[in-house]
Amino acid sequence: MATKLSKVAADKGIEYFLISFVDLFGSLRSKLVPARAIDGMQKDGAGFAGFAAWLDMTPAHPDMFAIPDPDSLIQLPWKPEIAWLASDLWMDGKPVEASPRVALKKQLAEAEKQGFRMKTGVECEYHLINEDGTDIADEKDTQSKPCYDQQALMRQYPVIKQICDSMIELGWGPYQNDHEDANGQFEMNWDFDDALKTADRQVFFKFMVKSIAELHGMRATFMPKPFSHLTGNGCHSHVSIWNLDGSQNLFNGENDSRGLGLSTLAYQFLGGIMHSADRLTAIFNPTVNSYKRINAPRTVSGATWSPSSITYGGNNRTHMIRVPDSGRFELRLMDGAANAYLMQAAILACGLDGIAGNRDPGDPLDINMYELGKDIEGYKQLPRNLLDALRLLEDSDVLRERLGDSIIDAYIKLKHTEWSGYASHLTQWERDNTLDC
Repeated sequence: MATKLSKVAADKGIEYFLISFVDLFGSLRSKLVPARAIDGMQKDGAGFAGFAAWLDMTPAHPDMFAIPDPDSLIQLPWKPEIAWLASDLWMDGKPVEASPRVALKKQLAEAEKQGFRMKTGVECEYHLINEDGTDIADEKDTQSKPCYDQQALMRQYPVIKQICDSMIELGWGPYQNDHEDANGQFEMNWDFDDALKTADRQVFFKFMVKSIAELHGMRATFMPKPFSHLTGNGCHSHVSIWNLDGSQNLFNGENDSRGLGLSTLAYQFLGGIMHSADRLTAIFNPTVNSYKRINAPRTVSGATWSPSSITYGGNNRTHMIRVPDSGRFELRLMDGAANAYLMQAAILACGLDGIAGNRDPGDPLDINMYELGKDIEGYKQLPRNLLDALRLLEDSDVLRERLGDSIIDAYIKLKHTEWSGYASHLTQWERDNTLDC
């Protein structure tokens, strides 16, 4: 029997529900619904005007309705009278295909037909900054190599503890919190799970971190490169494929001749990612600012920890894809602006293409790409700006076939508008360098 949300509200003391969806730009949109009205919303959905969000719609389009998924319910640990619900968008009685969560569910359904179940984990890096966004929040956090710095970590213990305690309360299985490579930067890890659940949790995690930071007089940002001299915010994803009942990891390969502990299926999936990686960049790195992380010069810590070419290796963080141990790989390309649903959908779409086409990723590289990458040949480079990335995505037969023209065309159209706004903006750099031309 389907979960009745009004009964959940009565049992858990929930007074309001946030019925939410994520648009194509990854923005979280919601309506706050009192518990007295939730049964109607569960049946018919909460109405939204699509044009008011980043979706390719006009004011003439009819209402779209966000149908909440009861399985996604999360009661806010810091405001337990409110519960959050992820939703799927519908219009005229049909799912809105050009919406991120619907796109992910479509790929998961396709994988299920083939006997596959994708499980993922994410590493969401963020900076704690001052309220006006001009600097990091901790003025004492000044080391050139601050990664894992205990003093800096413990100075932010109150906010880190509240976030981690919240994840424990929610049953996510958090297992470590650390100060990352940039001053003011942190990462908090929790257990991997089915891809849809991971995506829902990633969306909520960003909302939760921002909300709790505000309670402590700070601001949290997942911006890919908020400070030019510091390491940017990545969103690494760990990927594996399982059988349908979740009892067997199909990426495990005991007799792997390449020595990484991966199965033939895993290499095919990996080959699909490698084949389309330059086309995927527009989804994984979706903002103008993203390319200041990918193509950044060396930071004060000595490394950007960001890829610039399409390579993979073993337990080696200088490659776009790292295989830290058997049965999974870590895709290190995505940044903090990546849409939680679209990035998982795109991973799976390209992985399934790799399986279908028996794509070979080639042999792994066992070199330091930051130092020696410039000396090797035969490996594609990642695009250097958003416009180049969008052009590559627009021409991707794989992503068009598997994600659908409607979502690709809508995404590209809206992102071109964003690029045009950026390109027409006059910067101080231009004044400094061309005023006297």
